[in-house]
Amino acid sequence: MRTIAVMNQKGGVGKTTSSVNLAAGLARQGRKVCLIDLDPQGHASLHFGIEPVGKTPTVYDVFSGHKTLADVRQLVNDNLWVIPSNLDLAATELELVDSAHREIVLRDALNRMLHAQPVDYVVMDCPPSLGVLTVNALTAVREVFIPLQPHFFALQGLSKLLETTALVTRRLNRQLRVTGIILCLYETGTRLAADVTDDLRAFLDKSPTEVPWYGAQVFEQRIRRNIKLAEAPSFGQSIFEYDAKSSGAQDYGALVKEVLAAEERYSLPLAG
Repeated sequence: MRTIAVMNQKGGVGKTTSSVNLAAGLARQGRKVCLIDLDPQGHASLHFGIEPVGKTPTVYDVFSGHKTLADVRQLVNDNLWVIPSNLDLAATELELVDSAHREIVLRDALNRMLHAQPVDYVVMDCPPSLGVLTVNALTAVREVFIPLQPHFFALQGLSKLLETTALVTRRLNRQLRVTGIILCLYETGTRLAADVTDDLRAFLDKSPTEVPWYGAQVFEQRIRRNIKLAEAPSFGQSIFEYDAKSSGAQDYGALVKEVLAAEERYSLPLAG
């Protein structure tokens, strides 16, 4: 089993698109996948046509202690469950501020669900911030994927992300590792994209062994700019359902193969 948080504190870099299509692609390969939407905007939920309104249970009900993850998850495709979110989740930051165990609410809930109903992959779409929801995700998972747009300022933002993973590793989750960087919105043939990619590889290669991003890979498959990826959410579909022949489907399909190739290396039994 693998548990993966997809995170970047900057919006518009392909975080939700990558979470959704990675989860959908893995499910298409026969893996049992649970996608947890931790963004109060609920875009990952909307991507699968889920609009949690009224009494529809969401991940907010899990944080508030009224539901379990098993109560909340919805089967959206073969092998694929989604735990939806909506704007109610924004209140979690304030409601948990005085809780002594605010960083481990999701970890405990996830362990209970997985012991009863195990899956092969858990993918978490984190909010574009480094608050209590993202910390809950980092405390609950063993891997981090970082979607990155290959621009100069993206590398500066990356340092803050990595500092956060190091802090969580020291204080809350010794098993946490940054295992993959996904280059999104990639413009093939531009000098800037190639230079940023080279700088990123050089930085990772020089990382000391004790940091949680030591050994992280930059996925070979780039996610190119593709209008079909932007259109798919409005139809409540992953890119594989919306346009399986598009370059977006090809790119995410190849990324899924890279993730699966590392399955033996990173798959671990569920902690007791």
